[in-house]
Amino acid sequence: MAMSNVVLLNSWASVFGMRVKIALAEKGVEYEYKEEDLSNKSSLLLKMNPVHKAIPVLIHNGKPICESNIIVQYVDDAWNKSPSLLPSDPYLKAQARFWADFVDEKMYAKKIWTTKGDEQEIAKKEYIDLLKVLEGQLGDKPYLTGDSFGYADISLIPFSCWFYALETIGNMSIEKECPKLVAWVKRCKERESVSKSLADSHKMYEFALQLQKKYGL
Repeated sequence: MAMSNVVLLNSWASVFGMRVKIALAEKGVEYEYKEEDLSNKSSLLLKMNPVHKAIPVLIHNGKPICESNIIVQYVDDAWNKSPSLLPSDPYLKAQARFWADFVDEKMYAKKIWTTKGDEQEIAKKEYIDLLKVLEGQLGDKPYLTGDSFGYADISLIPFSCWFYALETIGNMSIEKECPKLVAWVKRCKERESVSKSLADSHKMYEFALQLQKKYGL
């Protein structure tokens, strides 16, 4: 069977893969989806991403594009039809890239579900502080860099899939601490591109419990 000219190699729980799915949906791109077993990577994945051997990988006309934010930018350029995912204004484009980088560097909450006691309390506080920085950037705007949903939002919204797991495991309320951010999550989920691309938060919670077991927690 011939491969489709657009193929996404991904794993269902990957927040990075969810970014790519949202971008493709926003642009109305049809593609073939291939679920990867990360404990037994396919020869296609190893061939298409020999450097990092990681998902997601977008294969377009037989050529691989790797790293989720780079793939989202590629999708925006390759399917040059509206809506544009990155703002045309150079300053706003730089802002969008800044916040996407911020998310990539900071948004890991693994310590909340891999630690206990004081260590977990510190991890929870750090995570809420981080979300408050993002909430500050949001301000009274509907989206992170202005009036329209775009690149920075696509980079952050998949992480909201983890909120339920983090709240349940960490015994915390993100909505109480960051109501504007949670309102933004709900606003983003009103878009079909987002609601259909995000993993179910209860399924992510089950996944976190499996990982805890695997790590012997």
